[in-house]
Amino acid sequence: MNYLSDGLVWLNDPLNWINPGGLLDRLREHLVICAWAVLMGCLVGWPLGIWLGHRGKGGGPVVVLANLTLAIPTLALLTILPLTPLGFGQLPVVVALTVFAVPPLLANAYTGVREVDPGIRDAARGMGLSGGQLLRQVELPLAVPYLAAGLRTAAVQVVATAALAAFVNGGGLGQVISAGFGIGMSNGGGGQIVAGGLVVAALALTVEAVLAGVQWLVTPRGLRTRARPGASTVV
Repeated sequence: MNYLSDGLVWLNDPLNWINPGGLLDRLREHLVICAWAVLMGCLVGWPLGIWLGHRGKGGGPVVVLANLTLAIPTLALLTILPLTPLGFGQLPVVVALTVFAVPPLLANAYTGVREVDPGIRDAARGMGLSGGQLLRQVELPLAVPYLAAGLRTAAVQVVATAALAAFVNGGGLGQVISAGFGIGMSNGGGGQIVAGGLVVAALALTVEAVLAGVQWLVTPRGLRTRARPGASTVV
C-alpha cells in the first residue's frame, strides 16, 4: 500500500479537519502546549543565562549541566511525571517539554552576553555605567541575536517533540498518529499516521522559517553575513 498517497487523501478530507477531535482541534492543542513550554523555558533559561553571562563566573558548568538534561529521554519524563501529583494531561507534558526547552535558551543567552567585546564593556564602564546599566544598555542589545537563536532552536525542538504528548493523554497532533495506530495499518490507519506525521513536520518547518526570519531581523546588519549565533552552543 502507498501510505503517502493515503495520507494525502486523508488530509484532503475536510471532515478530518473540522470534526470534534480533528486536526484543527489537535493543532490548537499542540500549539497551546508548545507555547506554554517555550514560555516557561524562556522564563527559566533566559534570566539565568543572562545573569551568569553578566557575572562571567560559574556559567560554564551550569550550561554543561543544562545540556546534560538533553540526554534524558523526553518519553521517560512523560512516563514518570504522570505518576507524580501532576497526573495525566497537558500539565506534565508542558513540564517535560520545558525541561527540554531550557538548555538551548540558557546556553545561547549565556553565550550571547559573554560574546560582547571586552573593549565595549571597558568603554561603557569608563563612561560611568553601573553594572545594571551595562547589562541593560550594552550587553542585552548585543545578545539579542543569540537570544533569538536559542528561541528558534527550542521552539522547533518542542514542536517536533510535543507529538509524544499522546502517550499520556496530553492532546496535540500526536493523538492523530496514535489513533491511526489504534485503527491498524491494514484498516486505513496507515494513511492517518502519515498524515499526522506530515502535519507535525510541516508545523516544525513553519516555526523554523518564521523564527529564522525573526532572528535575521533582530541581527544587526553588519553581523548578518557572519555565522549564525548559537549554532554550536548546544549539542
